[in-house]
Amino acid sequence: MFRKTTLAKLTFLPMALHLALASPGRTEPVQAQATLDFLESVGVVSTFPDRGQPIERTIEMLRYVGFRWVRAGIEGVTETGPTTMDTFLELHRLLGVKFAWGLVSGGSDLDQLIRTGGILAQHDALLAIEGNNEPNNWPIRHNGEEGGGTGSWLPVARLQADLYKRVKADPLLAAYPVWSLSEPGAQTDNTGLQFLQIPDNSETLMPAGTRFADFANVHNYIYHPNSPHPANNKTWNAADPSKDSAVDGLYGNFGRTWNKHFRGYTDEQLAVLPRVTTETGVTIGGKITEELHASHLVNIYLSQFARGYAHTSVYLLRDREDEEGNQAFGFFRPDYTPRKAAIYLRHLMRALEDNGRRNSYDTLDYSIPFKADTVHDLLLQRSDGKFQLVLWAERLDGDETVEIMLAQPALQVTIDDPATSDDAVRILQNVDGITVSLRDRPIVVLIE
Repeated sequence: MFRKTTLAKLTFLPMALHLALASPGRTEPVQAQATLDFLESVGVVSTFPDRGQPIERTIEMLRYVGFRWVRAGIEGVTETGPTTMDTFLELHRLLGVKFAWGLVSGGSDLDQLIRTGGILAQHDALLAIEGNNEPNNWPIRHNGEEGGGTGSWLPVARLQADLYKRVKADPLLAAYPVWSLSEPGAQTDNTGLQFLQIPDNSETLMPAGTRFADFANVHNYIYHPNSPHPANNKTWNAADPSKDSAVDGLYGNFGRTWNKHFRGYTDEQLAVLPRVTTETGVTIGGKITEELHASHLVNIYLSQFARGYAHTSVYLLRDREDEEGNQAFGFFRPDYTPRKAAIYLRHLMRALEDNGRRNSYDTLDYSIPFKADTVHDLLLQRSDGKFQLVLWAERLDGDETVEIMLAQPALQVTIDDPATSDDAVRILQNVDGITVSLRDRPIVVLIE
């Protein structure tokens, strides 16, 4: 096996990168996922013209970063504007973005949801149909009954079940996935919303067999009363589907509900449960600097995808100006200038850019010996067959030295630091061992 014996080193801040000999060891085949699947997982929550954000500026911000989808819905949409269906069709026409289309906060107008969702579907602008946004905070009224909040959740469950039936019966929408409402863990009574479809012998108020959704939908914000401070592996732990996650995640909503502790899926079932996140993020303030905010938001997308989330939408595209409190969530400031989070994510999206699919995806034999628990890797494969190994570390202080061993020498390895620029940091040839130093942001290793 050919091994390059010359030591090359490139040093810069905040990342040092060098090529070194790999130690002998065992490699294992790792299944690659489609680069396009990761790119299409990257979404964002945005404000629209009805809340004072002009469509032209929204287009600029979405295009700058390269977001592939946007969370939206019927709230604020009218025939006369300022937000109309043409608002969303224009975004799709110019940018190709798709929309998760939902009832949003307190909504219950299924006729409007089906009609407007159908318009998006006709223009190939629809990603999924979503249930209510956090009925614990925004109760609903369905068929004359109020539900959610601190009252009974039966009307909420009936609304979600009716939504599912209506979508699957509609010729324009039937093929699209339905995402559950968010925060089913807040149920006050055991309606069964902690399931996508209620199994037999569940002792729920809704009958066994009731279908609510195709995907579980959570709002697993990385800071939570149970996890209130900056820490190593902040985004990785928030994406954990098991009971080990300290935040308001998959387990607390679909495993054992956080409010009344109704039983849902087992850990084994949660591990393979189809799932998405329609809200997560963090505000700048206190110990959360703009730099840490940027690292968190970029790492969220990687951790979520690596841990089985098909789509992730971060709150928020741009800071809101019509709400009180700390609104410094955004990739962009109120004056539309990009924060570091927007810049870093833009570079990552460009480093991974791909727009096609392969018939099948390959494995790559590699290993990372002595990998620390703060080091994470995600193997992607582009439509041209080239592998992209994304590596990131989630630690607050210091660096992680990571050695990647390849079973076969790579003809060429290109290493990108998306936090630095769109340009390659280093190009290496005929190597089977690479050593990189990571801190709190990803690098991309293109392997040919």
